[in-house]
Amino acid sequence: MMRINFNRSVKLLSVLVFLIATGCSTTSKDSFNDRPPASSELDNSYVRHALHPFGKQKYTVPAKYKNTVWERLLSLYSLPEIENERINRELNWYLRHPAYLARVQQRAEPYLHLILDEVEAKNIPGELALLPIVESAFLPEAYSKSDASGLWQFIPATGRLYGLQQNAWYDGRRDVYASTKAATSFLKHLGETFDGDWHLALASYNYGKGNVRKAIEKNENLNLATDYWSLDLPKETADYVPRLLAVAKIFANADKYNINLQHIPNKPYCELVDVKSQLDLNKAAELANTPLNEFLKLNPGFNYSSTAPQGPHHLLIPVDKAHLFKQNLAQLPYDERVDLKRYHNETMAQVRHDEIQTLPSKHKVKAGESLASIADKNNTTTKSIRQANHLASNTLHSGMLLKMPAPQKAAAPQLAVKTKTANSKSAPSQVYIVKKGDTIWSIAQKFSVSDKDVAEWNNITLKTAVVLGQKLTIKTASQQAVAPRAVAASTTGVHLISYTVKQGDSLAQISRKFNVSVADLRKWNPPEISNALTPGKKLKVILNT
Repeated sequence: MMRINFNRSVKLLSVLVFLIATGCSTTSKDSFNDRPPASSELDNSYVRHALHPFGKQKYTVPAKYKNTVWERLLSLYSLPEIENERINRELNWYLRHPAYLARVQQRAEPYLHLILDEVEAKNIPGELALLPIVESAFLPEAYSKSDASGLWQFIPATGRLYGLQQNAWYDGRRDVYASTKAATSFLKHLGETFDGDWHLALASYNYGKGNVRKAIEKNENLNLATDYWSLDLPKETADYVPRLLAVAKIFANADKYNINLQHIPNKPYCELVDVKSQLDLNKAAELANTPLNEFLKLNPGFNYSSTAPQGPHHLLIPVDKAHLFKQNLAQLPYDERVDLKRYHNETMAQVRHDEIQTLPSKHKVKAGESLASIADKNNTTTKSIRQANHLASNTLHSGMLLKMPAPQKAAAPQLAVKTKTANSKSAPSQVYIVKKGDTIWSIAQKFSVSDKDVAEWNNITLKTAVVLGQKLTIKTASQQAVAPRAVAASTTGVHLISYTVKQGDSLAQISRKFNVSVADLRKWNPPEISNALTPGKKLKVILNT
């Protein structure tokens, strides 16, 4: 009997110890950890919310934002709210730069409604509509040194995988409509790949699906947590998801953070119109009664002054001008849709570009050849060949195999005459009245001047947000020094202009500014300049007068 009682006592004691230990291991709801708990630490309800995020995070939308894209955006928010030091760091950066938040809102206005349509159609979290802020600052012509382009920053291979054509005439990565459909499809695929874990999906959008899987496998082998916050990722990817979550949090709590959300109605800004055949973009802007710069902002995917000969032929037209555009297009004779002279010049430029691209990448030295003769034959320079082949001198021997660098020489340099830029301080000025959507940078672009000059002329800073109706002084002489029309007064035949690359510039944008082809811009400039535009670099532009 005593043995039985003793055994019962031991069993009872064991049960009590187990219960006490279990109670001590439970995390208090009031405790705070600045890193979200690893997936192994989560209770079932948290896991369900993380994997199936459409339990909807509710936000109260102030009355002033009713019937705007912000109300619609917040209604689509569905990611779980996270407290994390990395998010707070990014949030504080945005709050210290309110002018930047104002600029990206202005740039986003033409695109947000269209993006939200695709976000809803794909049933993905509304926060993802803000991803272009992180990727491109809502600049559809943004281009990175890793060869990513457009609002959604597709690299060429991923763009092609999701149906974005890329050729001499057209780059679908910059096409707002096509790239938005592709990006939302890609994000949906990543969300499904990672079982609804949108933090891992977003990390994969930035770092690559395979790389994120390797990071997960590494943690698994070390018996570490495998959620996004626990992975060993490059700094860019480690900051990428917190950056999106931070800006989403600010827009959801704009009044709390004293951030003004610009009034953008929850109505389509533009309408997709299939024009069925090639159409001159200048002519299209006229048919839509829309300023060319605004028209190109909606249709930045084309590299030349018309839609691509083989398509696509769809254009985004401001919704209030779409009916007028269709009427005018129906009355336009088919043979007037394209400026045939300009089309011929651009086609021949492309033929020349294609011929250059087929030059051999290697050259076998023949008896009697010199470095200079080989350079002339391959449309490059002796210095470039020496650098490409690490040659200490110009000495060659028969049979030597040389790597050929990309062609660099500009056509007809002997005719080039540099124009002088007038001193902006003594230049005549004009008054510009700020329009809806303007920023200091966009105004500077209109007049081909720097944003710093615009700020200096008006005693404001680059961070100052301009307001509708505000009057700004613009010095016009520097514009006239580089504008194509001003050069037309010359009698020298051609002019060589040195153009300083500005923030947000692309080859396509510069080609339209001076009415030259992208192929010629590449031909006139070394590859290290034309392939990776950065602010401050100088581009040669040859203008026929």
